Amino acid sequence: MAHVPVLLEAAVDALNVTEDGTYVDATFGRGGHSARILERLGPSGRLIAIDLDPEALAVGRQRFGDDARVRFVQASFGELGERADELGLRGRVDGLLMDLGVSSPQLDDPARGFSFREDGPLDMRMNPEAGPSAADWLASVDEAELTEVLFRFGEERHSRRIAQAIVRARAETPITGTVQLAGIIRAAVPKAAAARDRIDPATRSFQAIRIAVNGELDAIERALDAALELLAAGGRLAVISFHSLEDRIVKRFIREHARPPAASRRRPAAPFSARLREIGKLVRPDQAEQQANPRARSARMRVAERLATPAAGGAA
Repeated sequence: MAHVPVLLEAAVDALNVTEDGTYVDATFGRGGHSARILERLGPSGRLIAIDLDPEALAVGRQRFGDDARVRFVQASFGELGERADELGLRGRVDGLLMDLGVSSPQLDDPARGFSFREDGPLDMRMNPEAGPSAADWLASVDEAELTEVLFRFGEERHSRRIAQAIVRARAETPITGTVQLAGIIRAAVPKAAAARDRIDPATRSFQAIRIAVNGELDAIERALDAALELLAAGGRLAVISFHSLEDRIVKRFIREHARPPAASRRRPAAPFSARLREIGKLVRPDQAEQQANPRARSARMRVAERLATPAAGGAA
């Protein structure tokens, strides 16, 4: 399936692109959002395209390599804070976009190990050149931690049964393939529960293992914290997420910096200076986009704007 950028117009509109601005696409992927940003930038505009996947950057350099406005950086979006000064971004970014999750080319390539639709090596790394693969991780993780990962990152109701099944299976033979792992998971889920569910029983576990292998939720939190330091006054933050775990982190972060905490009789209101302003409501793909791109169905986007100066007492 060809990669189709989700919420393309809505996301780029949310960034409020100006011709001479500086923008960061922190999850470049195949460059759909970046291409639209570049269409709106003038000759003096600047785009920093970041991705951990070397294949994504290779495609990007081939597509935009002659454009002097673009700088490519191989890094996790979670490294934004560490790279800020090196890239000259601190306090200078007019728009920062994060499109979380896995891209269609990654999902559709069996060699990457993200999907169980076709058999492939159990890899799941965003950067297949660094760190332990999913197979390596599953070979060493203990049952209690695996249970917790499946429950927390996959919201899997049968996490204990699945973890036990994986531990039993790996004692007999290494788990190295996607179809092999999916079969173990399906066999562990009660048939009645699987029949009631609308998704493959292996879906949530694959999501959870991928998140654990890549440290995705920690990366989101680090990137959001960095956004506060990178964004210029009036700079926009737009984050597209695809499941509730990601969206809860983004929602909590924006509200934490846009609204004062609720006061109570036991805890009087403390001084509060808002650093962000929420922009609009939660954005979801319309019916036409969902029909054209089924992978967009679970997408949701939240947008915030960096305040020029601390606003005492609450959100501006």
